Amino acid sequence: MLEKLEIVKQRFDEVSDLIIQPDIITDQKRYVQLNKEYKDLRLLMDKRELYIELTDNLKEAEEIIADGSDAEMVEMAKLQLDEAKEGIPKLEEEIRFLLIPKDPDDAKNVVVEVRAGTGGDEASIFAGDLYRMYTKYCEGKGWNVSVVDLNEGTAGGFKEIIFEVSGEDVYGTMKFEAGVHRVQRVPQTETQGRVHTSAATVMVLPEAEEFDVELDMTEVRIERTTSTGPGGQSVNTTYSAIKLHHEPTGMIVSCQDQKSSHKNLEKALKVLRSRLYEMELAKKQAADSEKRKSMVSSGDRSAKIRTYNYPQGRVTDHRIGLTLYDLQNIINGDIQKIIDELMLAENTEMLKASDEHI
Repeated sequence: MLEKLEIVKQRFDEVSDLIIQPDIITDQKRYVQLNKEYKDLRLLMDKRELYIELTDNLKEAEEIIADGSDAEMVEMAKLQLDEAKEGIPKLEEEIRFLLIPKDPDDAKNVVVEVRAGTGGDEASIFAGDLYRMYTKYCEGKGWNVSVVDLNEGTAGGFKEIIFEVSGEDVYGTMKFEAGVHRVQRVPQTETQGRVHTSAATVMVLPEAEEFDVELDMTEVRIERTTSTGPGGQSVNTTYSAIKLHHEPTGMIVSCQDQKSSHKNLEKALKVLRSRLYEMELAKKQAADSEKRKSMVSSGDRSAKIRTYNYPQGRVTDHRIGLTLYDLQNIINGDIQKIIDELMLAENTEMLKASDEHI
């Protein structure tokens, strides 16, 4: 363990030196990356100090007990020995988790797309419920949510809604939400009181920076139209809404949320870049057998990941077999406990994989 931590310490010293170099400070992209790495390594350095302290305590206690000349000292050493023996395995486990290579995409902001699936009007209402759940969750974490485009359902909710989330480590948290979400409840439109099953699909795309995706603007056709839906005269009469047609892939991205055409174009390009980046990411994950084996965040959009059952007040995450009887709080944004369990399951998988490679 100490040998591994020694290698980490060398990198920490290197990064500590780099982030104070003037040429690094002026290169904003590099500076942000190194600062993030510094924070992650700092955490490992704190654990390293604690680990050295505990292993030193263990050796010292064993020496005092072996000597045995001072009964009082031996008594204290026994307590110290028990403390170290209990603390070291726990700390080693924490360090092993921290040593798992981090996915560089985890630190990215995201574009989330929620689409109503099977179930007609009820599916649109459910898509609206999911959007509200994510909005409340993100606000609770101090993240910023901004709508890109939406298509309202005829009886409420959304046929689809696309929004950006920005903050710290957003993709690393939100990626677990990608997949098909099912709801079982009596729809507002149902007169017989029968429970229906409806679905909505959630896509979580890591937001691509300009340097992540080379976007050839000669392959992008830009269409400017007037906005539809509510928004008053200024929005509906000016050609501020943007529709992008990406010729090579046939992708179409719309944005009409902002009053200015320039801002809508900026947002639409961000979504297009993110979708193209996610396509490349999906190819990479399919080629990577370890990723493909991952039951937690495989990114398979057709996989049914979670069921919200209203009559029984329960939420079940099918990937890890987790059932919680706390539907009301969860649909109101309290999804952290589910995400924590999913993260733990993925970390355990990755730990097994890294152990196999050792």
